[in-house]
Amino acid sequence: MDPDAVAKAFVEHYYSTFDANRSGLANLYRESSMMTFEGQKGSQGIVAKLTSLPFQQCKHSITTVDCQPTGPAGGMLVFVSGNLQLVGEQRALKFSQTFHLMSTLQGDVYVLNDIYRLNHA
Repeated sequence: MDPDAVAKAFVEHYYSTFDANRSGLANLYRESSMMTFEGQKGSQGIVAKLTSLPFQQCKHSITTVDCQPTGPAGGMLVFVSGNLQLVGEQRALKFSQTFHLMSTLQGDVYVLNDIYRLNHA
C-alpha cells in the first residue's frame, strides 16, 4: 500500500464529503478518535462539532498533502494545507489540518487524531 496514494485518496474523500455533507464524515471517526478544532479538544461529538459550524456551504481547495508512516501498526500522519472558501465571502481562509490515520483489520482507515487550524495572517 503506497502511503502517498492512501493519503491523497483519503484527503479527496474527506474534503469532498465535508463540502457536500459533513454528517457523512461520521464513518471516518471511532469512539477513541480525538479532535482539536481551533484549540478546543474533544473526543465526543466530533461530527456534531463539524455539523454545527456556523456556515452551511464551503469549498476546500487543497494546496499540499504530506504524509509519513507512523510505525508497525499501519498508521500514518497526513498534513494538509489549503484554502477554505465560504459562500458569500470574497477572500478564502487559509487552513491546515493534520490527521493521524489508523488501519483497520478490513483494510480501511479511520481518523484517530485530527488537528485543525485556520491560519490567520
